[in-house]
Amino acid sequence: MVTFHRRLPKFDYLEPKTVDEALSLLAQYRGRAKVIAGGTDLVPKLKRREIEAPDYLIDLKGIPDLDYIKYDEVGGLSLGPLVTIHAAETSPIVQERFGVLHQAVESMACRQVRNRGTIAGNLCNAVPSADTAPALLALEASLRLASQKGERIVNVEDFFTGPSETLLADEEILLEIHVPNLPAHSRGTYLKLTPRTSMDLALVGVAAVVVAEVGMCSDIRIALGAVAPTPIRARQAEDIVRGQKLSAEVIEKAAQIAGGECYPISDHRASQEYRCHMVEVLTKRAIQQAIS
Repeated sequence: MVTFHRRLPKFDYLEPKTVDEALSLLAQYRGRAKVIAGGTDLVPKLKRREIEAPDYLIDLKGIPDLDYIKYDEVGGLSLGPLVTIHAAETSPIVQERFGVLHQAVESMACRQVRNRGTIAGNLCNAVPSADTAPALLALEASLRLASQKGERIVNVEDFFTGPSETLLADEEILLEIHVPNLPAHSRGTYLKLTPRTSMDLALVGVAAVVVAEVGMCSDIRIALGAVAPTPIRARQAEDIVRGQKLSAEVIEKAAQIAGGECYPISDHRASQEYRCHMVEVLTKRAIQQAIS
């Protein structure tokens, strides 16, 4: 059976040249406009009529200097809203200092999508299986949201409110992703389970950042994707490991608890039981790889 995408529905296309102009348009057409950056998620949804078509589509691509990747030794990493997945994947700073994020973006989609799609768009799309979300959760990243009323900072963990739902208001733009520097002796890993290749959405995604020296864990962050309505932290599993010697028994116990903290659905792609079991498997592997 061949499936043909429909044509795009009708809307007015707007291309602001500054952030202030984009925010003004969002305020003017509040609730009737959508922002587009890469469009790799939004355009297919519009074609398939999975979401209601906006009256106005506001394209940020015409605004200069929003595709920055900045780093400093004190403040950490800052990503602009037009940073593509490919740009993050090939950034030496991301590769060298934020390996868990690099592994996440490297695992995503095909080359064409990575060249076009943005990290900010992946977050704002807010599907539970978004690959960047567990990595940024484990990195304790924050987001700068802007509107004509001003700006606010929210933690990535608080940003997601449900499947395809976020705290982002109709008149707001995600203007920056900030990732703090990792403590000394930190390493991170992102592992993704898919039926075939990175072209598939994650059945399970696990990100782990471990701070350890001489086999003793001083801190750990474990984040799970595709196994709850939103990406989540496995905080009970973290508590089992934090402050402990990283023995096989401790890691095994933490993995088992992580498998009990998730609450995935059963669908045509995988059962709830299978996903929970694979959370255990991938959590164990992620911790082991992070400390190896």
